[in-house]
Amino acid sequence: MKTHSLVVQTFPMKICSEVTMTERLFEEKQHASLYQKYRFEPPDELKELILQYLDKKKGKPHQLAVDLGCGTGQNSRPLTAYFEQVVGIDVSKSQVEQARAVPGFPNLTYRVGTAEELPFPDGSVDLLTAATAAHWFDAERFIKEATRVLKPRGCLALFGDGDNMKIHYESCGNHLNNIYEEVMQILLPYTSSKVTGANRKLKDLFEAIPFPDKERIEIIPIKRQLSIKNVIGFIQTFSMYQAFLRADPSAATALLERTTSRILEEMKVSSTEAKVDIIMEYFCVLACKPE
Repeated sequence: MKTHSLVVQTFPMKICSEVTMTERLFEEKQHASLYQKYRFEPPDELKELILQYLDKKKGKPHQLAVDLGCGTGQNSRPLTAYFEQVVGIDVSKSQVEQARAVPGFPNLTYRVGTAEELPFPDGSVDLLTAATAAHWFDAERFIKEATRVLKPRGCLALFGDGDNMKIHYESCGNHLNNIYEEVMQILLPYTSSKVTGANRKLKDLFEAIPFPDKERIEIIPIKRQLSIKNVIGFIQTFSMYQAFLRADPSAATALLERTTSRILEEMKVSSTEAKVDIIMEYFCVLACKPE
């Protein structure tokens, strides 16, 4: 086993869904709609890393990929170009309904369900993925189920982004990052302990995987451009923001309004369509089931 870092940069648009499986935090229709609008597809570099790993460890054919905690389908849809069949699974009916509403993917189906009880025969899955979702799983039950459904040499690919997003715009990047960090501090009391698993880059889950052939890539920096509007929308999708919104709707709404105003003032722009550069650090756990 090994851990290492990979440095890449690009400007793709869209990350995957931080959707609960065993915990039900993402089931409101409005939250699902925000996910569809403001969450990103995985960056091309990460997708290529996973596919190269699968090719190296198992090889073709690529028959079945299962995307766990699929949310509104941002990670499921890109897989359809590489697999005969893709199945996205999420505990939230609202998220799955949003995913199903996107047309044009005949080899993609969605199901409501959990990562710990998968509706597949033993040894039938080529690739199990989870994008910004595995920290919500019951690790012991999930690993047992993954071991059951994966084919010999089938692969796990669990990934997400850390909590240290950085914002850059001309000379005011430090001020913008201070604003973002202040928002995260306000949301800290509403943060689930499960999110700590993501912030630790799935270290505990990685260590629990029993496969000898596994690796954890801790830093994959990705650069993208977002409008101010999309940055604020991205914050709205956070589980901790939604918890804050439920606890104190007026304060949560005021936080976003105040944050938007501060960013506009700092950047000396008048439109929320103005773009900033965002650098996010992704991580990825890869593992291959033995023969």
